[in-house]
Amino acid sequence: MANDEQPEPDEHEYLERPRDGNGKYLRSMDNVRRDAAAAEYWAEHRCTYQEIADRFGYYDRGQAWRGIQSAKRDVALPAVTKLRQAESEELDSLYLMALEIIERNHVVVSHGRVVCGDDGKPLLDDGPRLQAIQTALRIRDQYQNLNGLKLPAKVEHSGGVKFEIVGVDPQDLV
Repeated sequence: MANDEQPEPDEHEYLERPRDGNGKYLRSMDNVRRDAAAAEYWAEHRCTYQEIADRFGYYDRGQAWRGIQSAKRDVALPAVTKLRQAESEELDSLYLMALEIIERNHVVVSHGRVVCGDDGKPLLDDGPRLQAIQTALRIRDQYQNLNGLKLPAKVEHSGGVKFEIVGVDPQDLV
């Protein structure tokens, strides 16, 4: 098929959509290619989704629309990945700065002067170190959010529920 020829409807005869173990649809490479071709055709011709469905073998116009939306997400993925990498590097840099502050010794200063103990040595101030620890933890939290490392909260429930209908004889319900 030449580059400017359009696929015939039977070329993309209704592609089977594979499913995972939970019954959710998985995108095969054939589906990805079909979605990309459909999006390209739609961008060039601005036809209806029903025409896209007929031409590319989608089940209906809704599936054609979803295919084009998937193709749009696929195009944006490299840019999003690059942005996520840049943000991760910035968070890494900030985290290293926080670690440097944590490792440093901080002295107590009052009215512009270093406070010394009875032994003449400057008293250490843990306040800046504790603030740097909190900052480092917030940076790690942001990093985990950015890269999807946090597991969703899991709520467990045990026990049962007992319903009681007041004013009705249970024998009347049978």
